[in-house]
Amino acid sequence: MRRLLPALAALLLPACAAAAEPAPTPPPAAATPAPPCTGAAHHDFDFWLGDWEVFAANGARAGENAITRAEYGCLLVEHWTDAQGITGQSYNFVDPGTNKWRQLWVSGGAVIDLSGGLTETGAMRLEGTIAYQAGGPALPFRGEWTPNADGSVTQHFQQGDPATGDWSDWFTGTYVRKVAD
Repeated sequence: MRRLLPALAALLLPACAAAAEPAPTPPPAAATPAPPCTGAAHHDFDFWLGDWEVFAANGARAGENAITRAEYGCLLVEHWTDAQGITGQSYNFVDPGTNKWRQLWVSGGAVIDLSGGLTETGAMRLEGTIAYQAGGPALPFRGEWTPNADGSVTQHFQQGDPATGDWSDWFTGTYVRKVAD
């Protein structure tokens, strides 16, 4: 029996070693995905980010506005307060379905739904509709935000008349960055 065990071990060990498969190689580490909304298009409207004093075309203070980045850089949120304390907000984002910028504005006065993008001169031009909370049909509406050399931004809104095709100025304002206290 003592002679049989070493002989049996000599026969079985090579067979067991051959039957054993090597340990599986772990898959390569997955590359960390890029953070969302970091492409160049998501920064087209960065010139509007910040805390602003807004002045009407006649120089009167129209209100103040704070535009901040949210949702991992996928959203610009606007918080507007006019000179009388009336507020409104907008969500501004690159719509992944169209690759166009979109703005959805909501206030007690109106809902504005616009889309578009940068012009050749670097202004943000958005077009769509305005629907007043008091009722009536949605009307053509467009806005343009133009960065100025002095760091200010000019915002110009126009409302269309569907019956005539004419456009009239709705609001023109100059955004001036607030000075930190």
